[in-house]
Amino acid sequence: MNVRALNRALLARQHLLDRSSGSAAATIEHLVGMQAQAPLAPYVGLWTRLARFRPDELASLVTGRDAVRGLLMRGTVHLVTAEDARTLRPLVQHVVANGYTGHFGRRVGDADLDAVAHFGRALLDERPRTRRQVQDALSARWPEHDAEALSYAVSYLVPTAQVTPRGVWGSTGPAVLTTLEGWLGRPLACRPSLEAVIRRYLRAYGPASVADVQAWSGLTKLREVVAPMGLRTFRAESGEVLYDVEDGVLPDPDTPAPARFLPEYDNVLLSHANRARVLPPGRRVPLPPGNGASRGTVLVDGFYRADWRLRPEALEISAHDRLTAAERAEIETEAGRLLEFLAAGEMALRFTES
Repeated sequence: MNVRALNRALLARQHLLDRSSGSAAATIEHLVGMQAQAPLAPYVGLWTRLARFRPDELASLVTGRDAVRGLLMRGTVHLVTAEDARTLRPLVQHVVANGYTGHFGRRVGDADLDAVAHFGRALLDERPRTRRQVQDALSARWPEHDAEALSYAVSYLVPTAQVTPRGVWGSTGPAVLTTLEGWLGRPLACRPSLEAVIRRYLRAYGPASVADVQAWSGLTKLREVVAPMGLRTFRAESGEVLYDVEDGVLPDPDTPAPARFLPEYDNVLLSHANRARVLPPGRRVPLPPGNGASRGTVLVDGFYRADWRLRPEALEISAHDRLTAAERAEIETEAGRLLEFLAAGEMALRFTES
């Protein structure tokens, strides 16, 4: 199976060949969550995938606690459905915990992290708090330790949710944490099925190798899980074995792929160990700061070939290579739709090319 075939399969399963008529909730579930470090990024991610998406549809899911943001796959912030939050956090908890050790292990010294987590859970069960508020409480309890490092232990070791208004279109606010169980009003799943989650990943991102599944989830040693699952297999050009669900969509590799604007951190760019199916050789995924919905990447003929950024005076498109007249026209049309979605008025469009 060549790169172009994998590209078209990924685009089709991500609703990036044809926009879906489905709902925001169903799409978030199908994608097994959306990267949401930039809290407003999922709004653009849904707009580019859905035919009739409006921001208030996702805002209602978030304020109604039917969708939630928290640390999940790869130890990064994702937006998922409430039910997926209950399932996914137990499966990736040791990934999240290991991320804490990697980032803060040297700073915590001999602190009793179990005691810190227990104390932090009680704080967040009492009421939602900002990280600074958690840090101040921990500083008073353990004055001899690095309170900032301990505050991160709470969010990494205790399953937490970031509460609204953060992540609500048209609103703003700091990251405020509470326990995931408290926010959802339900306990986390006791014995979630890893095999079921792997099948869902393949349905949205496959065909994929074991290394790809591990790159998406952050989990390791998955070959012994994937191999016995009875999945159909393909052989990549590299010789690597690719796994897939039986009903996984496989479009003709020559299917036209329209220009698509992706938000910051979109999982299309981040969910494979081998990213050649969407990234040209040598190109890295940009990881900009910010709240989201202001910059991202552009797929042209299915591949990452430009960046976009909403500036005060113009929507700027920075192409990485020469665009044909047809490609540029297609981008301009899609850019107009994006500006309409962002309610950016009659803003100009500015192109730059490498």
